[in-house]
Parts: sequence; structure tokens; C-alpha cells
Amino acid sequence: MPVLNVNGNNTDNLDVPDDMPLLWVLRDVLGMTGTKFGCGAALCGACTVHLDGQAIRSCVTPVSAATGHKVVTIEAIANDPVGAKVQAAWRQIDVVQCGYCQSGQIMSATALLHATPKPADADIDNAMAGNICRCGTYGRIRRAIKIAAA
Repeated sequence: MPVLNVNGNNTDNLDVPDDMPLLWVLRDVLGMTGTKFGCGAALCGACTVHLDGQAIRSCVTPVSAATGHKVVTIEAIANDPVGAKVQAAWRQIDVVQCGYCQSGQIMSATALLHATPKPADADIDNAMAGNICRCGTYGRIRRAIKIAAA
């Protein structure tokens, strides 16, 4: 019966198997649907959340691996000053088209800016390489990250 700290709140003992992917705990058990299912194999980044500040793929992370750690989802990223800057930059230049991948993109960008406050293009490319945008907004994503870093 895992107990999670999600967005600063401790959950009660969750009645889920230890190997249940964190994504499904967030979406189906806790009702936090901002984190998206994309591929189920950690290839697209739609399910990205932070685990102790690191961007991880929740579709392949068992809930047991998150027990005792701090999980942050897109629902709370605006409470983080860096996350708020990233979201503001996304809105400023209208990054979103369909929007499906954007929660994962924003989570990865926020983790990048925490680790590297003034990223070079190569830093952005490396940090965002695991996030796929089917609409092809990569140029706007890069510009938004640079705006948030300024």
C-alpha cells in the first residue's frame, strides 16, 4: 500500500499493486489527468513528471519507485517559479497546437531550466530529445525555453 507525496500532498495508503505504473496511479486513482499516456514505453515523453526534481517517464515507473519521493505533475508546476516562467513563455508565443504532448514538454523544460538555467541549444536538444510533438512545434518550444531562461 504505497503512500505518495504528489504536488506537496501525501496520499493515503493507495490500494494499488507496487508494480502499477505511476502514470495510471496519477490518472486513474488520483484523478490527475494532466499527465498524458502516449506510448507506454518511455519513448514519447507525454507522461513526463518530476520525481525529486528529475524529469521521469511515469508510464514505465512503478509506483513503488515513487514511494518516499516527491512527485510533481503539470497540475502543480505553476507553483514552481521556474515552471510558471515556462508556462508563461509557452502562452506568450503560442507553442501549443493540439496540446496533447505539452504537459510533458513543459515538465521536461522546467527540469532542464532547474539543472541548466541558461541552456545552450545543445542543452535544450539533449533535454527535450525524449519528448515528441506530433504537430512539430519544436522551434516554438526552443524559443519558449529561451524566453523562460532570460
